[in-house]
Amino acid sequence: MRRKFSTAVSTTFASLRVRNFRLFFVGQLISQIGTWLTTIAQVLLVLHLTNSGVAIGGLVACQFGPILFFGAWAGLVADRHDKRRLLMVTQTLEMGQSGALAVLAFLPHPSLTALYLVALAGGFMLAFDNPTRRSFVAEMVPKENMQNAVTLNTALMTSARVVGPAVAGLLVVTVGFGWCFTTDAISYLAVLVALLMMRSSELTRSPVVTRAKGQVREGLRYVRGVPDLFVPMVMLTIVGTLTFNFTVVIPLFVEHTLRGDDASYTLLYSVLSVGSVIAALVASHRRTIEVRHIVYASAAFGVAMLVFATAPSLAIAFPLAIFVGLTSVGFMTTSTAIVQVRSDPSMRGRVLALQAMVLIGSTPIGGPILGAICDDLGARVGLVVGGVAALGAAGWGYFAARRVLDRASVIEGEAVIVPVTGEAAVAG
Repeated sequence: MRRKFSTAVSTTFASLRVRNFRLFFVGQLISQIGTWLTTIAQVLLVLHLTNSGVAIGGLVACQFGPILFFGAWAGLVADRHDKRRLLMVTQTLEMGQSGALAVLAFLPHPSLTALYLVALAGGFMLAFDNPTRRSFVAEMVPKENMQNAVTLNTALMTSARVVGPAVAGLLVVTVGFGWCFTTDAISYLAVLVALLMMRSSELTRSPVVTRAKGQVREGLRYVRGVPDLFVPMVMLTIVGTLTFNFTVVIPLFVEHTLRGDDASYTLLYSVLSVGSVIAALVASHRRTIEVRHIVYASAAFGVAMLVFATAPSLAIAFPLAIFVGLTSVGFMTTSTAIVQVRSDPSMRGRVLALQAMVLIGSTPIGGPILGAICDDLGARVGLVVGGVAALGAAGWGYFAARRVLDRASVIEGEAVIVPVTGEAAVAG
């Protein structure tokens, strides 16, 4: 029994044996906790200034709109450049953005327009940072550890979601919003130090894509031609637009529907993230990912959202949030892993940028829509819309994957008789 447990642990954390990835993991863990301080503080600050779901949707549009419009080009930039150096630039600029938010938050009456503009600047930086950071994971570990590294990286993000919102809630109610943003700015030093300490000789760099016309369109055509990439991308578009808008729906659900406060919201988000960590660790132990796993995860996510929407009180919402976190990250890790593992290395930056466009970049569309729905019909309806969308994505993914399999079976079953040295060869 002890040997099996030791083997399971070794398998789950296999990629952490690689020094460069271990440095990256620790630096990102510290920085991502800081990022969640900013994410939560921004939402609560705008909610306090406006008391409007539409205003929060506008904030989300500023944060993630640049990914929607510039994500594909940003992915090409990641494919063309040294990812480690590019990350040092993006992380330094993001540290400056957090510092600018801190300055605004310390003002007696911060301007909503200024908050939107700084959030928009951060969105541009994120558009370039996201595909670069995620595709860089594949350069730090051997190919056999790539899927493990990808899912552990997701576990890192979700672990930060456990600590970050709780710390944000503590700082907001004790010392104010400004110190959340200041702490985040300082946390970027961990990433920059980790990047500087890496051994360049131990990185396996992806082929650098030379400049040529039509490379963004080439990436889009590539994804369209690979069913294992195209089906998850369409599902991510649906779920990203209407289901993953947690930053819009959940604070309204907690504070307006369930009559909670800032501390209740941040604590609920941390509880939700506990389920996320469990899902990410389970995924890191899995050796293969298929489209059907994404379909199952999307269906479970939809059911979890619908059940969560029925919570009559905060006491009931807390345990249900664990199920939401578990299923949401189950969907995210499976869809992310298959995209990273099945992508050609020369295309990986563009494919991951496209994934960010449909998952994160779609929130500027869904955010204001869900904000308006929550303002007019209540946050429960916003959660129901998200649940139905995830179930719809699962249904589409199931039938789309079946069509691909049926088409493959037909092609394999067709016999073409070709004379070869007097004998018949069957080509399928």
